[in-house]
Amino acid sequence: MKVLLFQTAFLGDLILTSPLIKSLKKTFPDSEVHLVVRKGLESVFNGFSAVDRIIPFDKKGVWKFSKKLRQEGYSLAVSPHRSHRTALILFLSRIPRRIGYDKAGFSFLYTDTVSHEFRRELHEVNRLLNLLKPLEAEHSVVYDREVELPLSREEFEENLKKFSLKESAYAVLAPGSVWPTKAWLPEYFAEVGKYLLKKGIPVVIVGSKADYRYCKKVFREMDGAAVNLCGKTSLKEFFAVIKGAKLLISNDSSPVHVAAAFKTPVIEIYGATIPDFGFFPYGPGKFVELKGLPCRPCGLHGGKKCPEGHFRCMVDLKPELVIREIDKSFL
Repeated sequence: MKVLLFQTAFLGDLILTSPLIKSLKKTFPDSEVHLVVRKGLESVFNGFSAVDRIIPFDKKGVWKFSKKLRQEGYSLAVSPHRSHRTALILFLSRIPRRIGYDKAGFSFLYTDTVSHEFRRELHEVNRLLNLLKPLEAEHSVVYDREVELPLSREEFEENLKKFSLKESAYAVLAPGSVWPTKAWLPEYFAEVGKYLLKKGIPVVIVGSKADYRYCKKVFREMDGAAVNLCGKTSLKEFFAVIKGAKLLISNDSSPVHVAAAFKTPVIEIYGATIPDFGFFPYGPGKFVELKGLPCRPCGLHGGKKCPEGHFRCMVDLKPELVIREIDKSFL
């Protein structure tokens, strides 16, 4: 039997899919579990025992990619990705059983649908695992709820040594975001960084090349008194740096979910989005937000600019609020 999981969303979404992947493998231990990912994220689950094959997709050539999948002879497909394209590809692949969300684009092309809802305290991990509910009538479904990333102890230690970091001795700041309205002000991150330095905790700044402008400003505001690894790490190195941290401070973005895989404590900062969407820290962590703003949330992912023009959700969320949480919960 071959099982296909189709998840071509962003890095954080992919990481939170790990419990679903493991649950499929444990439910069908003799099957091959294949995973379709966004091109460029193939290395995320390299070495992950629950995945037998990783298939990259650049979101081009729907018919050609469907034909490729059809030749594999999958018996079951599960899709946490809610795009029209995904539903169409899986339908054209002629996979006999296809499970997706009821609110997905072209959801009528799935053989089974599961309710997709946002509900207080419902984490994305558990929402994803609900996709296995239709299988319960015929199979003994095994649920594994732990977020996991493959990173050996040897890889971890080698990468920390490469950047001259000592385990649990430093804090990480992750100031970037794909969506500008989810990004806390760099000068606020810098204030928190300076506070950590006063407490004797070295600071490491992380991010992808796309986060460069955020990271550079934080680094400058800290007068260069931090290790700036923005754009300088591979994915595995990025994972190792977060795994080894005493504390991660991040926007509502993928570093929070990397931390979940390694039980690294987190303070997550919310602006345009809200915890009720289900992406709050899954493990040791806290979140801060500015409550009482009628304009929040302004979208599922945030946006390029504040629709109201004032960006109060971040501007009025002062560094003191994060510093207070650091003192109360982590120092």
